[in-house]
Amino acid sequence: MSENGKLKIIPLGGLEAIGMNITAFEYDDSIIVVDCGLAFPETDMLGVDLVIPDITYLQENEDKIKGFFITHGHEDHIGAIPYVFKEINAPIYATMLTIGLIDNKLREHNLMSQVRRKVVKYGQHINAGCFRVEFIKTNHSIQDAAAFAIYSPAGVVVHTGDFKVDYTPVYGDAIDLTRFAELGKKGVLAMLADSTNAERPGFTPSEKTVGKTFDELFENHKSTRIIIATFASNVDRVQQIINSAHKFGRKVVVEGRSMVNIIATASELGYLKVPEYTLVDIDQLKNYSDEQTCLITTGSQGESMAALSRMANGTHRKVSIKPNDTIIFSSHPIPGNEKAVSKVINELSRRGAEVVIQDAHVSGHACQEELKLIYSLVNPKYVIPVHGEYKHLKAHARIATTLGYKSDDIFILSSGDVLELDDEGAKVTDHVHTGAIMVDGLGVGDVGNIVLHDRQRLSEDGIIIVVLTLESGSAQVLAGPDIVSRGFVYVKGAEDLMESARDVLNDTMDKCMSQNVTDWNKIKARIKDALGDFVWKETKRRPMIMPIIMEV
Repeated sequence: MSENGKLKIIPLGGLEAIGMNITAFEYDDSIIVVDCGLAFPETDMLGVDLVIPDITYLQENEDKIKGFFITHGHEDHIGAIPYVFKEINAPIYATMLTIGLIDNKLREHNLMSQVRRKVVKYGQHINAGCFRVEFIKTNHSIQDAAAFAIYSPAGVVVHTGDFKVDYTPVYGDAIDLTRFAELGKKGVLAMLADSTNAERPGFTPSEKTVGKTFDELFENHKSTRIIIATFASNVDRVQQIINSAHKFGRKVVVEGRSMVNIIATASELGYLKVPEYTLVDIDQLKNYSDEQTCLITTGSQGESMAALSRMANGTHRKVSIKPNDTIIFSSHPIPGNEKAVSKVINELSRRGAEVVIQDAHVSGHACQEELKLIYSLVNPKYVIPVHGEYKHLKAHARIATTLGYKSDDIFILSSGDVLELDDEGAKVTDHVHTGAIMVDGLGVGDVGNIVLHDRQRLSEDGIIIVVLTLESGSAQVLAGPDIVSRGFVYVKGAEDLMESARDVLNDTMDKCMSQNVTDWNKIKARIKDALGDFVWKETKRRPMIMPIIMEV
């Protein structure tokens, strides 16, 4: 690609959707990558566990990659690391808690010895090829979130990561607005800023406000067991729940694998302060009365395998929901999860529990006024909205317009666009290959659109298998055709249909015989066509038809 002293910004994921954030910055023979996240599957991705970005572009340019810089430890920013680092060798730079959470993933995938990791403090600068990256303190719904000032020969680019402006964070310091202002004074070429809450007016409330809400909820439900569902990674939220539980003399049980892992890591590194004897093991629940306990669990998004969903449908091995339970949802449904969440709420209510949703959550993302604040401090030449669906990016662009930016200075990119920029100008000059790779069980990328399409058909209309035995050479039918169906009709109630289908198959085979058709593929094609037409006429369904021919 061109070596004309321009900086290239190439988002490889994370635009058009919430999740799978990964962006490459390229100048001459240096590439740095910001974030490396996964996305959770859409409802039509049947059986898929998670979705990771297609990194073909990075593989093709691996010799240029100087490092991966990670803004914070959420799945949509670190979740793809174990998959990507099986293909690519580069160092990872991040703050302490973020590295701690990345280490958990690398350990699971036996990659600890292969991947170089470096813990970076706020204010530190890392040299990476012809880039220099500075870590700047921000606030988010997980500790140790960072924004980056990326220094390149073409100018400075600021990447906010996921952020909000919290003047009274639960742990640590407020966002370093002074540093943003200093950068703005010196001149910033472009800013990539978080768009998640760009449609929401006002300011995002401080995380501390949730602590007061928990105190009130514990005060008002002294005689019931309290179960709180929240995001595993929201360490500050967990801290406040533990504080309230301790204040009201309750023992805390943590349930859900991701929650247990993150809390262990955060406590070890000192980001979570748990009073002695407050945490108890789930097996000890039976030693305490309901009003002495509080459960913190995963599943606030209605995920079918998460702890809360299993409690709701009665399949959790150790916790069953009772009429005297209070269940608090300390999160908002992520767009697209509303249905799953309301299903879990209905299940819980059906078991007699009281479900509380109001006010026990604040967002970790900047609303409109905070975005305006960051823009007025950084004052970038070009605006590049990131992190969000198209409507969020559009809302972000509208905010920039109200601040006096011209449409020529605002770039709503798509994944794969190559934006070339310097002081003279900026424009999209190219497009590189990007996409989503599906992970199903241990298979990475072996489930593609064709497999999904087959799964879709199987889930909608089922399958019919036709078994035949032919004599080798003459293709005379020796046995069959037998019909086996799954997910198509209940065979016992449809004997007539099956009988007629068999007649259709016999006719088809007779025709093949009389026309001397002995090529198996042709026989299979004719069986599929004839049976498909018949079934459509009789039932208006299109099941998958699979002929199996054996030769004797």
